[in-house]
Amino acid sequence: MSTDPSAPSADGELAGRDAGHKRVLRAVAAQTAVLSAAVHLLWAWPRLAEPTDPRPYVFVLAAVFTVFVAAATLKADEYRRLYALGAGTLTAFLLGYVGWHGPEAAAALAADPLAIVGKGAELVGVVAFLTLYRLAPPTSVVVERRGSGRDGGLESHADDGGEPRN
Repeated sequence: MSTDPSAPSADGELAGRDAGHKRVLRAVAAQTAVLSAAVHLLWAWPRLAEPTDPRPYVFVLAAVFTVFVAAATLKADEYRRLYALGAGTLTAFLLGYVGWHGPEAAAALAADPLAIVGKGAELVGVVAFLTLYRLAPPTSVVVERRGSGRDGGLESHADDGGEPRN
């Protein structure tokens, strides 16, 4: 029995990064993360002139960070740590909203359409990131796969100046 995670499974699907269901999940995770970042920016931008409230500045930084996580989700290998980071970031947004509004969180959410979009995207994103985490092989397998050259020729080598091979 083959233990190679990139070998075809019994049902004919690839267990590797390019399996169809993983591509869809990565797209959903990245899109929901970017949507959440956009909602945070839309909320924060008009409030940046209020120096007494730190939330707009934190939201801008968090949005930029979330976009980087989304981009890495689309471009990087399937690292569990990256997926955990994405799920954790979106979960922090959800818990932060509840923490800020306290017992009135449901009423605040119902009164703010932008928040409804953001929190809905974050919920879907957390599920997508956690599913990707569950489907991803251990980091050692991913590193071994990169070392053996089964990454589509994109690995970097010191002998050619660190540039990706094509």
